[in-house]
Amino acid sequence: MSRVGKAPIPVPSGVTVTVAQEFVTVKGPQGVLERRLPTGISISQVGDVLVVERPDDERRSRALHGLSRSLVANMVTGVTDGYSKELEIVGVGYRASLKGSGTLELLVGYSHPVTVNAPQGISFEVPSPTRVLVKGTDKEKVGQVAADIRKVRKPEPYKGKGVRYAGERVLRKAGKAAK
Repeated sequence: MSRVGKAPIPVPSGVTVTVAQEFVTVKGPQGVLERRLPTGISISQVGDVLVVERPDDERRSRALHGLSRSLVANMVTGVTDGYSKELEIVGVGYRASLKGSGTLELLVGYSHPVTVNAPQGISFEVPSPTRVLVKGTDKEKVGQVAADIRKVRKPEPYKGKGVRYAGERVLRKAGKAAK
């Protein structure tokens, strides 16, 4: 039995979970998330906990058991607390600013500013010109948007300039050796 898959998912008060055939809908104070479950995986609600079950012990079912449990647990956490990723911008003249609602403008060494539009359910915050917060209820979407922003200018190994996750350690290389 999967150690992750057999762990029950606690459902906090104020969160409602609806299971209809192969769709799971989680509603909470932060919003509504919906996901389609893989075939064979079932979810049942016992009191204030959710239990994820698999039909048999085949390799595919075992693999999807823990995955499905983690995805549903992330949905419950997302609609109660939400998720956020923090990015930091390193470099002289590199900065970020908000332009309107849901539009982030990055000045990261190109001849033009780069604009990033927030998809549905994602919001940006810029507490300082070199810090960007990506917030939302869907963990997968928050991580993907943060990765797309980082991809605009990845941190380079010589001076460390670029967009990186907060706390990310960039391996530095030595420059040319002087003669």
